[in-house]
Amino acid sequence: MIRSFLAIELPRAILKKIEEVQGDLKLSHADVRWVNPEKIHLTLKFFGNIDEARIEPIVQSIEGPIQTASPFHLLVRGVGVFPHLKNPRVIWMGLVDGKEVLTSLQNQLETLLGKIGFQPEDRPFHPHLTLGRVKSSKGKEEILKRMEKYKEEEFGDFHVERVILFKSDLRPVGPVYTPLSEIKLGG
Repeated sequence: MIRSFLAIELPRAILKKIEEVQGDLKLSHADVRWVNPEKIHLTLKFFGNIDEARIEPIVQSIEGPIQTASPFHLLVRGVGVFPHLKNPRVIWMGLVDGKEVLTSLQNQLETLLGKIGFQPEDRPFHPHLTLGRVKSSKGKEEILKRMEKYKEEEFGDFHVERVILFKSDLRPVGPVYTPLSEIKLGG
């Protein structure tokens, strides 16, 4: 069994911005488990633990739509929380400009993967980059106040040219991600 997910990698410039914002938000001393910026990516589908024999059928089922989709731009803008400000559980950076293309592609992939036995997500796809997970309400007011200044800030844009199927090995030092297959947009 291997733990796997389908994702888009982020460029170094965006990861640097994430690191800067996290550094500022950490000053709130809120009880948050921060994601290492090097491990942040845009997840399109999380498979969880699957049999290694399912990798090839996954790749074959999604190759077509990815290869026929044109590369596109995404703009990273704003910082927010899920599910809402009264009870923040996840702190994220948002993705806009190109979001419609991304959402359409993700919906196509979700449908195709459903045909080979992967249950579609039960909630709508909201493209985001997870910065951290809130563990308790300690420091909540301070971190929300700090986040306010980033609500509409633009952190840069990037060109999406490929989708990667990753293997995730959970280790004491954190997850280790290994690319299993890369599919280029536009063939």
